[in-house]
Amino acid sequence: MCDQTFMAATFGPCDNCSKASPLMNIYIKTEAINYCSFCMEMMACQGLQKGETLVSLKRESDTLKKKLEEERAKLNDVELHQVAEKVEVLGALPIKTRRVLKGHGNKVLCMDWCKDKRRLVSSSQDGKVIVWDAFTLNKEHGVTMPCTWVMACAYAPSGCAVACGGLDNKCSVIPLSLDRNENLAAKKKSVAMHTNYVSGCTFTNSDNQLLTSSGDGSCALWDVESGQLLQSFHGHTADVLSLDLAPSETGNTFVSGGCDKKANVWDMRSGQNIQSFESHDSDINCVKYYPSGDAFASASDDATCRFFDLRADREVAVYQKDSIIFGATTVDFSLSGRLLFAGYNDYTINVWDVLKGTRASCLFGHENRISRVRVSPDGTALCSAAWDNTLRIWA
Repeated sequence: MCDQTFMAATFGPCDNCSKASPLMNIYIKTEAINYCSFCMEMMACQGLQKGETLVSLKRESDTLKKKLEEERAKLNDVELHQVAEKVEVLGALPIKTRRVLKGHGNKVLCMDWCKDKRRLVSSSQDGKVIVWDAFTLNKEHGVTMPCTWVMACAYAPSGCAVACGGLDNKCSVIPLSLDRNENLAAKKKSVAMHTNYVSGCTFTNSDNQLLTSSGDGSCALWDVESGQLLQSFHGHTADVLSLDLAPSETGNTFVSGGCDKKANVWDMRSGQNIQSFESHDSDINCVKYYPSGDAFASASDDATCRFFDLRADREVAVYQKDSIIFGATTVDFSLSGRLLFAGYNDYTINVWDVLKGTRASCLFGHENRISRVRVSPDGTALCSAAWDNTLRIWA
């Protein structure tokens, strides 16, 4: 992820040999243990059968993966763009910048819309979280966090609170008040605690539960009131960079993507990884569900966006052009699902026709990499956040 990647090695006594050294944080039955690299190697070799080695097991794992891909390929009958050949081509899209939100003193890293379709929250490398009125450009609330690089923020479904987290490894919930002079920082409540930076957060379908993703390779579900860990999700082998909740009233699944090039679908009730997709060639920076909840898109440093159908259990479309050589950082769908908005490291937002796989438009305006794009809840506007310290409203 270019210069947005962090190395966070924990240093301390190993839980096995007690020697002070760089530690690897691993999970056994959801219990976190910290082993040094030597003890990790020893532990991996303990359960080996006669004649087995780590190399032979890896070879067997790769063979099984290959067989799985072959079985998936047998069921692959037709590509999405072939099915959509008779669908009408999209006309010109008259989308342009309608508002520019200025107020952050450094890179804007994340933003999220409120359900009221008017307010939005943004977080930045300057350590500030700002709540905006997108119509008037007024800043309704501003909170200074104890650390810089506030990488994640989310609006609560009720609109009465926001969550945010970043390099302090915590995710905090801040209740919003009608009194603009009130000290919101004093009311801030720490809800989630990871062993590495918080890369993403979202509320479930109520204000009472919070879902987070982290650089420690895990996702977690928290109770907002008590701060208790309700469920943890372990399956990624590297930093988790993004997550998205399934768009349904009973949203019991979510998808996550990370530096291990995998996109995993999880069941929140059991904590199990129920589907996994591994076709990107580099870090997955963002994942986003299709409006129906039957598919999702991903954006990656390999300069492609991909579309995965959960019912077909496979990738059904790739959005790329030879002229696009910069990584894709963020994606979101239009309300109908026909358009896919994707932000890139070359400061542009490409608009893709989801069915045909072609580029419908390209939006220019930002002067640094795009960190987040989000379509408003009513589908009438798009907000983009970028490293040029601004947010833009497109319509």
